[in-house]
Amino acid sequence: MLSRALEAKPRWSPRHGDNFSCKSGSILEYSEDCIVGFIDDLPLIFCGNSESRLTLREVLRGSVAVMGESRLGMTEKVVLLEGKIYAVKRFRRVSVGRREFRKRVEKLAEVSQKCQYIVPIAAYLYSKRIKFVVCGYYPMGSLADLLAGGREFGHTALGWKQRLRIALDIAQAIAFIHVECPPYEKNIQMNVHGNIKASNVMINSNFSACLSEYGLAQLAEYEEVSDTWQQKPPPQQEPESIYCDKFCQQSDIYNFGIILLDMLGGSKATSLRHCIEEKNEEIRRGGIEFFEISLERKARQQALKVLDIALACTNKLPEARLSIEQVLKYFGDFIIKK
Repeated sequence: MLSRALEAKPRWSPRHGDNFSCKSGSILEYSEDCIVGFIDDLPLIFCGNSESRLTLREVLRGSVAVMGESRLGMTEKVVLLEGKIYAVKRFRRVSVGRREFRKRVEKLAEVSQKCQYIVPIAAYLYSKRIKFVVCGYYPMGSLADLLAGGREFGHTALGWKQRLRIALDIAQAIAFIHVECPPYEKNIQMNVHGNIKASNVMINSNFSACLSEYGLAQLAEYEEVSDTWQQKPPPQQEPESIYCDKFCQQSDIYNFGIILLDMLGGSKATSLRHCIEEKNEEIRRGGIEFFEISLERKARQQALKVLDIALACTNKLPEARLSIEQVLKYFGDFIIKK
């Protein structure tokens, strides 16, 4: 549940010596009256109690760094003065008004608290000029960060066991959303994620994974990123055209399959699905080296089964794709449960 919204009047200008940084296009450009809402009983507790309060002023006084950008908006790392770190996901434009925004965020936050595989929403802000949600911060970064960083320097960032665990954790997150959540809650569809991609898979220090941005696609109006951003994309920026934008469970499954192909065969594999399917038997015999990491016999057999899952998830016919229950069953067939 959300606690009572608090009025904040953050008309403030930084003093000399404040721990403050301002990035072009960041939330630090703005200072205005706003409404800030918070969610109780989350592991991220502000001010050390369940009635935590965070104002826009405190965010403004924090150190901000841009972590990524997409059509949805911008993600920023915010380090507060007391050292707490959060990820702020700021929307370019929202598709709903203040009251509807609040209702939808409350519902999404409620679900995010119930599943260990979903990044929890800690807070939200809605004002005339800026709207964002505050989420947990993961210092290991995203799956896209780790894969791109390793490839850039010519080494393997993740071993097979780590990749397999991440794939299973993503599947667990999708299963919770698709199966456990009610189909609809008033004006919001609860049983679809809507924006599954490698940059939204956050990695813990033990290489477990959590899926971020659950349901946020139902709050935003998509915009194309700027020409400057397109000319100089960050290492973690994926070619978004390979992802399916339709808001439905079959699209979630398709996008999950794309992530699997990326982890198995590298970034080029995601755009070569048809060729991979045609050469599948040759890949199985070892005539074509498809996997981007070295695999021993047992690991290779597992990787081939994951490849089968990926191809089934990315079938061009939505009705022919696996359901998430089938995905978990296939994983369960070759993963020894703890």
